[in-house]
Amino acid sequence: MARTKIEYDATALVNGSFADPAGEAVGAGDGNGVYIDGDIAFPELTLLRVHNAGGAATNIHVKAGAQPLAPSSGQGDLDVAVPAGVSVFVGPFESARFEQPDGSLAIDADAAVTLTAIRVNRH
Repeated sequence: MARTKIEYDATALVNGSFADPAGEAVGAGDGNGVYIDGDIAFPELTLLRVHNAGGAATNIHVKAGAQPLAPSSGQGDLDVAVPAGVSVFVGPFESARFEQPDGSLAIDADAAVTLTAIRVNRH
């Protein structure tokens, strides 16, 4: 199974609030997660909302990129614990560590979770 493309949530984080987003389902296992397309990905302005509705804690993995686009990729993946029944926010991310060869941002999970990609408005 391959990673599924997701889009940023339509709500920008600027001067206001927004409802808790539903998110996109993320499959379990390495390479079965999601990615934000390189044509729109901007890791430094990306915030992820990860919800674990399961009965046990799990982890998500923001995958390290590859050189030469990501010269800090040697630091490895960012692994984040997500307790059972809660949501966590992760990010923003450094392009120099996480940008994939095609410019995308890739995220995997150890168990099924829902994920929302939020783009922070820089204005």
